[in-house]
Amino acid sequence: MRRLEAVAALALPLWWNNRVLPALGLPLRGRTAANIAFATGYTKLFRGNPNWLSLSGFRWGAGGAALVLTGYAVVLSVPSLRRLPLEIAVRAPETSTLEWIALHIPVGTVLAEEAVFRGTLDPVLADSAGAPAPVISALDFGLWHIQPARAAGDPVAPTVLATTLAGLVFTELRRRSGSATAPALLHLAINAGGGLAPAAARWVDELTR
Repeated sequence: MRRLEAVAALALPLWWNNRVLPALGLPLRGRTAANIAFATGYTKLFRGNPNWLSLSGFRWGAGGAALVLTGYAVVLSVPSLRRLPLEIAVRAPETSTLEWIALHIPVGTVLAEEAVFRGTLDPVLADSAGAPAPVISALDFGLWHIQPARAAGDPVAPTVLATTLAGLVFTELRRRSGSATAPALLHLAINAGGGLAPAAARWVDELTR
């Protein structure tokens, strides 16, 4: 029974994000609402426990986020490195950058994905006898990004690889902290920082001319 539950828990996110959600044709705000609805239902169906209010989760997450934000600050401060985000197009689809960074990334992406993967799927796989939970969960997280990569015009294989590696780090953070809050804060720092980096690089570049 646990094996069947694990298979269902692995398949549902891929079916949702790569098939159902794209077929709905929702605008960005609709996709954010739909992702939260899916994450809520998924967490209840598989008895997830993100443990959002964990102090350990906040400590581990704050440490990881601080490292990422420091890295972004270094990139912005070094002219030779600042060219990297300058070459990236600013992406704020269908809405303002502020709304994208303040709502859609933290809620529609980070909160939903961490509730599904680290808050629910990881425990399900850990309870399934013989399942190498970190690797399988991370790969599922990577495959979750197939259709989003296609929609954004990004190369699929590198995107899946990068997000699979990120999933391994996120799962390890959840294991060490006992909370999905730790990977969520790191996830937020990576995505929000990446979303702001091109615009920030242009601003710094203009100031330093």
